[in-house]
Amino acid sequence: MNYSTFTSESVCSGHPDKICDQISDAILDKALSLDKYARVAVETMVTKNFIALAGEVTLNGRINYKNVAKQTIRNLGYTDNRLGFTSNSPIIVKIHTQSPEIAMGVDMAGAGDQGMMFGYACRETPSLMPLPIMLAHQLAMSLDELRETKKLDYLRPDGKTQVTIRYENGVPKEVEQVVLAVPHTESIPLGQVKKDLYRQVIVPALLSYNLHIQEKNVVINGTGAWHIGGPASDTGVTGRKIIVDTYGGMARVGGGAFSGKDPTKVDRSGAYAARYLAKNIVAAGLATRCEVRLAYFIGAKRATMQEVETFGTGKKSDKFIKSFMDKILDTSIKGILSKLNLRRPIYLKTACYGHLGRDEFPWEQIVT
Repeated sequence: MNYSTFTSESVCSGHPDKICDQISDAILDKALSLDKYARVAVETMVTKNFIALAGEVTLNGRINYKNVAKQTIRNLGYTDNRLGFTSNSPIIVKIHTQSPEIAMGVDMAGAGDQGMMFGYACRETPSLMPLPIMLAHQLAMSLDELRETKKLDYLRPDGKTQVTIRYENGVPKEVEQVVLAVPHTESIPLGQVKKDLYRQVIVPALLSYNLHIQEKNVVINGTGAWHIGGPASDTGVTGRKIIVDTYGGMARVGGGAFSGKDPTKVDRSGAYAARYLAKNIVAAGLATRCEVRLAYFIGAKRATMQEVETFGTGKKSDKFIKSFMDKILDTSIKGILSKLNLRRPIYLKTACYGHLGRDEFPWEQIVT
């Protein structure tokens, strides 16, 4: 991992793909609030004046899927018909029950899918996450906060952020460039938007990491104009932002997305478990950079691969580190669901600003 610069991006809560992630995870949370053993795999698609929900849900209870989607869209600020997409846009629902062949494996405490999962941690930030992605998330959160609180009432839903960090010998040194893209009302000139966002978004976000950047190294709305964002301009689908959701490209990610999947799906729970292990290895001082690799097959009760890589930064032997991993987490499906208490409605909050690096989630907790 020897690079001179590294760039990561994030997106705002009103980005079309993130609308979909949040609708899918809102349905998951609703299902788990009714039945903690609910099986959920729901995909959402949004485009101009249209929403589609499809997938499989098995639970003891009933969900009004359209109402969940409508409430999520309203909460994201899509209430203006001029945006070409609102909570009143037509919705089609094609959701049925889980395949009995998949259910057979899950019923026996096995994995609900196959795949490989990666967890990563490093010393670049207090959250033990890479700096570029955490800064990009902070900028996206700030954009959303200014819109939601109406401190900048001309901002509209949607938006993207991007941060480039200069490194020396694997250590972040300075911010080289910040890119923001956000739609706004037509009556506000771009010059004012740039001035406001530099002062109220970029400067505070960078200062939280004791960093700064000159205004000449900032790009805001690169084409010069952006007024209509959201699904009317860009179709969204659940699960298309897996790099935003994880490590911003600095670490490997598995083959599957997270949102809309209940925790028996190891794409989600296995990735959380791998992050938990990697973070605790770094937090315990056993390495300054760490990757944990897991793999499962459908119906598997335990991981078929459980490996660790410390990139030459390990302070103890791999044997010692593997023993430490075994002590803090049983990576069987049952062990992960129990230790991290994943059978509960906590997933809607994960669907924006990354699933990793925020202490509110159980897979981010440090063993004491």
